[in-house]
Amino acid sequence: MPVRWVPFVLCGAVLAAGLTARPLDLSALGFAAGVLALAGVEALDRGRRAWLVVRVALLALVAPFDPSGLTGALFITVPFAAYFTMGRRTAVVLGAAGAGLLALFFAAGGAGGVGDLVMYAVGLVLALTAAAFAVGRMDAVAELAAARERNRLAREIHDSLGHHLTAIAVQLEKAEAFRDRDQQAAARAVTDARWSAKQALAEVRDSVRTLRDAPPSVRDLARHAPDVTVSVLGDEAAVPAPVRLAVYRAAQEALTNARRHGNARAMAVAADFRGGGATLTVTDDGTGLPESPGAGFGLQGMRERVEQLGGTLTLAPAEPGVRLTVTIPAPA
Repeated sequence: MPVRWVPFVLCGAVLAAGLTARPLDLSALGFAAGVLALAGVEALDRGRRAWLVVRVALLALVAPFDPSGLTGALFITVPFAAYFTMGRRTAVVLGAAGAGLLALFFAAGGAGGVGDLVMYAVGLVLALTAAAFAVGRMDAVAELAAARERNRLAREIHDSLGHHLTAIAVQLEKAEAFRDRDQQAAARAVTDARWSAKQALAEVRDSVRTLRDAPPSVRDLARHAPDVTVSVLGDEAAVPAPVRLAVYRAAQEALTNARRHGNARAMAVAADFRGGGATLTVTDDGTGLPESPGAGFGLQGMRERVEQLGGTLTLAPAEPGVRLTVTIPAPA
């Protein structure tokens, strides 16, 4: 129920007014017990219909013992509880019933219960208004979550497929170049390309299922890649999975860019997972940064992934090649 403190404030006000307007006798104690029981129902209510019935029964018992007449204010809580317990249809039925009773009172010329019905109607209007606001807010939150998930999957697919497809292209070009001169080297290149294709297929399936319980290790980047050396300090498994995945994807993208844009022949990956965070450095012996590294270079996706974890990413020319540095602090 939205604004959970409202029923307790109403119960307190009714209790104070009812006890002030009467002597402290057994009926006053019964009245106080009934109001406190109503407050207890509000505290224990978990959206079940039984609690709504108990609430209405307690209101019916307490109202005759309230000389102040303010117990009717507690009827505001009934439409709230009915809406969030039984849904919109029940709330509409309650609203129609309240309107019908109000019409009957006017037709009979009696106005004694009109105040309570007005309280009831106010509560119904407030409940429906709050519900409409809550539904709109939930829709907005769901839409934002869906957009974030789409962006995350887009980065996952780009980072994963971009790396593997580049590796496949490089290995197939190598196989073609060595086809006549060194058949063994050509065969190894085809084997490596086949492995990259299988890895790409496996990671696409993982991305579609969005199951990332066990992120790949940075050490995996050196498999079937003799041009890459990897060094790792600290316990990689002790670092949170999102941090490990961000480091892996950043290194993977850096290697892809070094091959694709820098024509690098040797690359080095150094990761440090000590202290709960992570530091990554990737260097290569390529030709350096292209003229427009932001266009088709994957830099934006890499930086967004790292910054979401509170980290920083820098990309700078080195002698030779390029140096990429990623720093992600330990989660607070």
